[in-house]
Amino acid sequence: MSAVLVAMTIAASAATIASAQTAAAPTQTASPTLQGQVANPFVGDKLTTTNGSWTGSPTKYTYQWDRCDPTGDRQNCVPIPGATAQSYTAATADINHTLHANVFATNADGSGKADTKASGVVAARGTPKNTARPTITGVPVVGNTLTAENGTWTGAVTISYQWQLCDVNGNNCADIAGATGKTYGVRSTDTGHEILVLVKASNRFGSTTASSDRTVPATVTVQTTTTVVTVPGNQPPTLTFISLRRVGYKLYARFRTCDDSGGRVSVTERDNKARALAYTRHFAVSCGTYARSWTLIRRFRSPGRVVVTLRASDASGKLSRLVSRSITVR
Repeated sequence: MSAVLVAMTIAASAATIASAQTAAAPTQTASPTLQGQVANPFVGDKLTTTNGSWTGSPTKYTYQWDRCDPTGDRQNCVPIPGATAQSYTAATADINHTLHANVFATNADGSGKADTKASGVVAARGTPKNTARPTITGVPVVGNTLTAENGTWTGAVTISYQWQLCDVNGNNCADIAGATGKTYGVRSTDTGHEILVLVKASNRFGSTTASSDRTVPATVTVQTTTTVVTVPGNQPPTLTFISLRRVGYKLYARFRTCDDSGGRVSVTERDNKARALAYTRHFAVSCGTYARSWTLIRRFRSPGRVVVTLRASDASGKLSRLVSRSITVR
């Protein structure tokens, strides 16, 4: 073989190798993204994917839309039959699912794949629907803060609040002026009233309002110092509620009481809960500090606030002031 022919062969081989080294399927450099009603899609909304950015000068793009779990990003996704266009219109089958698009870029050397992030959860067209009612956390004691928990909704885009004050029986509820935040600070004027919160969920089709349950009547916690003064005549017994704690359905209370006669005192304990018949117990004691425990009867075991009140009476029937503490049953 001549030197010229050898040189030409080597050059051709080098060109072939160089061509093989530079040719490649497309590679994603920027992810595709969804456009349209992405955050809160409803049935009938049209979503479109961009192609993203690629190396390799793609000559063709193809698409496949997936239906995924409502929680997490692109979890347990399955292809939607026939959904192979750049745009996709959310269907009834997509309700309570998220959507995302796969983009395939192709050139003469092969194909590459990239996908979008998932959309929000698809909802049926119409006003929001409440599937679990709102609740209130916190103890309704003057100076404390109550917090509204939204409950569970479908089709909700925005949430707003309105706190209301009801009478001691949970009736005649009315808006509290200016109380439109997620939290509410209990005021002295709320004492003896039950409190609830209205949660309003809205979307472009309208709004729906759901109410929380009512709290027990708001109370005042006062730190007191007991001063014993000797005065003529019989005086009411003194009574101080020291503490209240719960273990399971069992309550443990500590209190201090005394009567100016030094005789026996009858302490009446009462369990109270909104829309439940109160339950009463009696303890016979002398002057001193006592601990008593009891198990909540069944109607007080559902989640909510239980208020425990104590009042002492002496042999003549004179009554102490009413004292109370409250606990939460979960």
